[in-house]
Amino acid sequence: MHLEVPAVSPLPVPLAAGPSPSPPPSQTAPSVPTLQDAQQSATNAAGWVEENWSTWLAIGLQVLLIVVVAVVLRVVVRRAITKLIERMNRTAQSVDGTAIGGLLVNVERRRQRSQAIGSVLRSVASFVILGTAALMILSTFKINLAPLLASAGVAGVAIGFGARNLVTDFLSGVFMILEDQYGVGDSIDVGVASGEVIEVGLRVTKLRGDNGAIWYVRNGEVKRVGNLSQGWATAGVDVTVRPSEDLDHVKAVLTEVGEAMSKEEPWNEMLWGPVEILGLDSVLLDSMVVRVSAKTMPGKSLTIERELRWRIKRRFDQEGIRIVGGLPLQQDEESAADPTAGMAAPSAFASTTSPQAVAASPIAPPTSTTK
Repeated sequence: MHLEVPAVSPLPVPLAAGPSPSPPPSQTAPSVPTLQDAQQSATNAAGWVEENWSTWLAIGLQVLLIVVVAVVLRVVVRRAITKLIERMNRTAQSVDGTAIGGLLVNVERRRQRSQAIGSVLRSVASFVILGTAALMILSTFKINLAPLLASAGVAGVAIGFGARNLVTDFLSGVFMILEDQYGVGDSIDVGVASGEVIEVGLRVTKLRGDNGAIWYVRNGEVKRVGNLSQGWATAGVDVTVRPSEDLDHVKAVLTEVGEAMSKEEPWNEMLWGPVEILGLDSVLLDSMVVRVSAKTMPGKSLTIERELRWRIKRRFDQEGIRIVGGLPLQQDEESAADPTAGMAAPSAFASTTSPQAVAASPIAPPTSTTK
C-alpha cells in the first residue's frame, strides 16, 4: 500500500534586516534652524550689502544732490522774479517824472498786475524746476521714462482737446496782463459788455456796468478792447444856436465860460488843457452848431461835458443867446389871431326867402272851395 503524505506548505523565511522606509514628507517634523544656519544667512546678507553698498550710496548721493540743486535753484529764480516785478513797479512810478505819468499809473491796478505776473512766472518756474528734478530722480533709479513720458503726452493732448476753452482763456489772460491792456479801475468796452474793471483774473475779467450789474467776461471771448482810461479823454459839446446870432459874440462867451471853469476846483484838476472853440461844425437854414472840446483826465469826460453844458446854458440866458435844436423854431412875434377863424360860415337856411329855405319848407295842403 502506498500512503499519501499531505503537502506541507513551506515555512516563511524571515527577511534580512534592513533600513525601514522613510515616512512621507508631509509627516516629517519641521527642522529647527540651527546656529550654523543663522550664521550662514548673516554671512550672505553681509556679503550682499558689501557688494552693493557703494551702488546704493552713489544713488542716494545723486538723489540728494538733485534735490538740493532743485530747491536752491527754485529759491533763486523766485527771488529774481520778485526783484524783477519790484523794478517794473518802480519804473512805472517814475514815468517821465510828470504829473500826467503819475496819474496814469493806478496803485491798485499796478499792484494787481504785478501780483498776477509774478504769480504766473513763479508757478511756471516751480513747475519746470521740480518736474525736471523728479524725472532726473526717476532716471537715477534706472526707471524707464519712455512709457511715462508717452502716457503724459497722450494725457496732455486729451486734456488739451477737452479743455481747449479753458486753455484759451488762460493764455489770453496771461498775454492781456503782460501787455497791460487794462487793469483795475479802467473803463473799458469789450464788445459783449462795458463798464469799470473791478477784478482781473487769468480766466475771467469782472466788470461793473453803468446800471450796477457785474459782468463776468471770459478772456478768451474778448476779441477787441476799448480802454477809456489810458492816456487822456476828450470832452466834446455841440452848441446849437440860431443862424442869426453873432458868431464873434458866441465865441467870446464860450471862451469866457471855459476860462472860468478851468480856474475853479475841482475842474482845474480834471481839465488837462484849455477849453477850445473848434468852430462851426455845421450850418443849416434854421440853426448852426458850434463845437467845443477839452482834453480831460481819463474817465472824466462825461463829467466835464455835463458841467460845460450847465455853464453854457446859464451864460447864454444872461447874454440873450438862444439855444435851438430838436423842435422847429417859433416866431418871435406871433401875429394876432383872426377873430373870424373860429366862426362857422353862415347857413343858406338862415334866410327864409333863400331858394334853399323855400325848397325845404313843407308844401301847404290845398284849400277846399264851397259851392
